Order: sequence, then structure tokens, then C-alpha cells
Amino acid sequence: ILLRLGLYQIFWLSRIPDHAVVHESVELAKRLGFGPQSGFVNGVLRNYLRERDETVKALEALKVEQPALGYSMPQWLYERWVKNFGVENARKLLEWNNEPPPTFARLNTLKASPEQLAERWEKEGVRFFPRQFDWVIGDLVFELKDHPALRSLGSFQDGWFYIQDPSTLLAPALLAPMPGETVLDLCAAPGGKTTALAALMQNQGKVLACDPAPARRELLRENVHRLGTTCVEVRESISPDAAATARFDKALVDAPCSNSGVLRRRVDLRWRVKPDELDRMRATQLDLILRAAPRLRPGGALVYSTCSLEPEENENVIRDFLKRAPEFALETERRLAPFADAIDGAYVARVCRSNQ
Repeated sequence: ILLRLGLYQIFWLSRIPDHAVVHESVELAKRLGFGPQSGFVNGVLRNYLRERDETVKALEALKVEQPALGYSMPQWLYERWVKNFGVENARKLLEWNNEPPPTFARLNTLKASPEQLAERWEKEGVRFFPRQFDWVIGDLVFELKDHPALRSLGSFQDGWFYIQDPSTLLAPALLAPMPGETVLDLCAAPGGKTTALAALMQNQGKVLACDPAPARRELLRENVHRLGTTCVEVRESISPDAAATARFDKALVDAPCSNSGVLRRRVDLRWRVKPDELDRMRATQLDLILRAAPRLRPGGALVYSTCSLEPEENENVIRDFLKRAPEFALETERRLAPFADAIDGAYVARVCRSNQ
């Protein structure tokens, strides 16, 4: 670990002087009880300093010769992307996932206008600029370039905005809930899509937001309260008796998934996700959509979404669902990909129930 820290500082943190890297690494080794090994740490780091240029060239060559290794990505995942998207797009994904993600904020229209939020941010020292996306109507999304700690801002505490990647707004946009409707949100925490639905409904109607995990439900409640979405009711799940009688106008199933579209935001995940997890997640995803579908009234609409790039969790789940639920028909589907849309990956499909 000490060697890795030292080498990272040498090759990627140019603001740290070389002598400080070596000295502090050696001192840390001694302090942590590795006195006999401190000379080895010193020797390895000094050798790499002498061979810095050759090492940089070798690292760049590795990205071409062995891309998965060169970009620190599991080989099986890279091979999947080559198969599904082609070599060029797979390489773009490798580069994308090693870049720091920007911070996006969604305006909470229940509490402020774009002009009001912009004026308040300027007073709070937030540097930002608006971003436009074809699935987002109006000036709702801003990219934050520089800002104090977000939780310290009065505009955050008052619920004027929510930190949210634009890709996550595609699902609420396609569901398009109207004021006065009743909406089921089956996998609601932490609440980004839930509160976006409530804003689209102008806080009129009802959003039943469910999540089975107590800690996640608490976070959901905090966000619902902060953003003032009074039309949202938080529950663990729908009770059996409610399932037999309830008829929702619309439903959102934002299913748990491999998260392969957001790997740069969860940097450890690339080494935790395994190939067989796709099949396991697919079974869970299909079960969720099959549980939500009967709750819809005739003519109702359901949106299924993931932050995955994998067909097994996306198109294939919808195809399996439609085979099992012939009363539903696919209305539209869309995949967002970093190499095509320059934002996080996502998949969204809207299916509608017949009026019969």
C-alpha cells in the first residue's frame, strides 16, 4: 500500500515534490513498524524516479496493447463492451470511467425559479452554468464548476436543488406524471427520481415511494422533507391488501442493477461486480416489474429504468416481461451511453397497459 501511494504521487500528483514523496513514504514505513523494509521502499521509489519517462511510455503503451489492464478495468467487462459497442466505443468507456465526474444539480421547481436559484448561488459563491438536454424541459439542470461544501449552503438546506446526474431525469420525463395522478415508485431511495416526479406533478396527487431498506428509507424521507414534496408518502412496501385493490395511474421501477453505466462515480464497483451477477440481477429486475405491473389501472403506464449498459438488465428484461404480460405493449425505450451522450449511462423503457 505504501508503494502504491508513493507511485501514485510520483506519476499522477505533480504538485508533490519527488523528494517529499520518497521521504514521507520511508517515514511512514518506519512509523508503521516496517523499519527493515524502509530501505526497500526508498530504493523502489528512487528507481522509478530515475525511470520516470520510460515508465510513462510503458503505461501509455499498455493502454493500447492491453486496454483493460492499462485503464484498470476487469478484462471480462471490457470484452463485453467490445462485443456490444465495438472497439472504439469500448475504449471511450475505459477513458470515461477513469475521469472525475462533474457535479450536476436539478432545480426544485416547487421552491424556486431558475433566476431565483442563480441569484442565490451567486451570493453563496457557487460557480455554475446551465445545461440543456432534449429530455429535460426548461432550465432545470446546472453543472457546478466550483462551490463551498454543498450541505453548508442555505439553498441546499432549503431544498432549492438536488444533486442529480441528467441521465436520471430521463425516467421521470418518459413517465410524464400529471398533477392529480397516483404514482407508484417501487424502488424510491434516495429520492432523486421520486422528488422529480413530485415536481412534475406540481405536488398535486400522490406518489407512493417504497424502499425495503430502513437506512435508505430514512434518507428518502430526509430528501422528501428537504425538497418539500408533500405529495410523497414513504413506505417499506405495498401491503397485500393494497396490492389487491390499488390502481395506480403510473408506476416507476428504478431497478437495482450492475451500475455499469456509472462506474466512474463508484470507483470500487468495477472490481466488485462479477459476470454471474448480471443473471442474478436480471431475475430481481424481472420480479420487480412483474410486481408493479398488476397495480396499474387499464390504460396505465409503467417506466422501467436502470443505470446499466448491459442488454441482459435492460432490453432483455423488457422483452421477458412483455412475453409474460401480454396486456402490456412497449411504447418507447432509450439507452443513454457515455460515448454517445457524454453523461452517465442509463436505460429507460415505457410500457403501457391496454384499456381492456
